[in-house]
Amino acid sequence: MNNVTSLTEIKSAKISSDFQKQDINFDIAKLRNACNEVLKIKGFDTSLGIPHFAAISLNQIPGDPDSIKGSKVRGVYWTKPDSTGVEVSRDVKIDESKYTEFVKDFEHTYFKEVYDELSKKYKLGRVRLLLKEPRSTLSWHRDPEPRLHIPIYTNPGAIMVIDKRAQHMPADGSVWVTNNLKYHNAFNGGEENRVHLVACVLDYKFN
Repeated sequence: MNNVTSLTEIKSAKISSDFQKQDINFDIAKLRNACNEVLKIKGFDTSLGIPHFAAISLNQIPGDPDSIKGSKVRGVYWTKPDSTGVEVSRDVKIDESKYTEFVKDFEHTYFKEVYDELSKKYKLGRVRLLLKEPRSTLSWHRDPEPRLHIPIYTNPGAIMVIDKRAQHMPADGSVWVTNNLKYHNAFNGGEENRVHLVACVLDYKFN
């Protein structure tokens, strides 16, 4: 195998990966400060633990605070809940393209700057903080579109699995896009909370 072939194969493997690290980075200290501000505003006391799974929306449909309540915080997904392997849908379909207004309560935080920068590079849908308590997991499921991740709080036992590949995404200000169109889950096997900023990405294509 010559060097040209090797480089081509490496590049191809990177492009086809279901976890793609992006060429953009944010200040992790500012991200954590903003996260702590939002959690305080929303009344989360992480010293006492967090719910099994919690989501805090950072943007909404303009003038429509109901667009970030109830099942609209979660949105539609598909899962195989039992041994039959039959796929079923859960929750409601969301028109992600309508979520263009940043929530005013959080405009003073660093997340507004992050949102503005990401919006220049990607067509975003809902942008949320997703929280996983220690020793907990999501269901095995697939989503309608890829997801952008910025880990804010994590630990080595916090892993995302897509198809058969497992990946830890460190909380160092880096940005990842994950292929959530495939079956996947995320689990927090550590003893600390896991918090990611997660955005639906509407114009990102995986090979």
